Amino acid sequence: MREAKRNPRVALPGAVLTALALVAACSSCSSTVHVEPPTPTGEAAAACRKLDAALPKTLDGLDRTGSEPPSPYVAVWGDGQIALRCGVPRPAAMEPTAQVADINGVGWFQDPRRPTLFTSTNRVAYVEVTIGKEHQPGSVLVDLAAPIKSSIPE
Repeated sequence: MREAKRNPRVALPGAVLTALALVAACSSCSSTVHVEPPTPTGEAAAACRKLDAALPKTLDGLDRTGSEPPSPYVAVWGDGQIALRCGVPRPAAMEPTAQVADINGVGWFQDPRRPTLFTSTNRVAYVEVTIGKEHQPGSVLVDLAAPIKSSIPE
């Protein structure tokens, strides 16, 4: 009596289909980026929640993605190439005589120790934006000016 050979192809399609289903399911998952949320209070917290709703879905060609832990005080675009935190403390490096660039009516302080970090000034809440080197800070800050002006009073 001949011994029956196992045909590995019989088991393979089920495994392949399962793997493809997992890949398809994960390809629709959005990635989240870890960003430590600030803890604003009072008027600053209310303004930051208003800003969260006004922020663009796309910024400098990047889609807005989730942050971990989820917070109305954090917004991330791309895989963390651009990250915004609303309600941060006044930057320690910002002296009273520090230079501030006005971009479409919003003052921005650029931290000299961290050239990719910008903080809006002269509003009830400080907004901190970290911009990856592959992006032009000017265009990102221009796109953020209108939502900041409409959401965070001076």
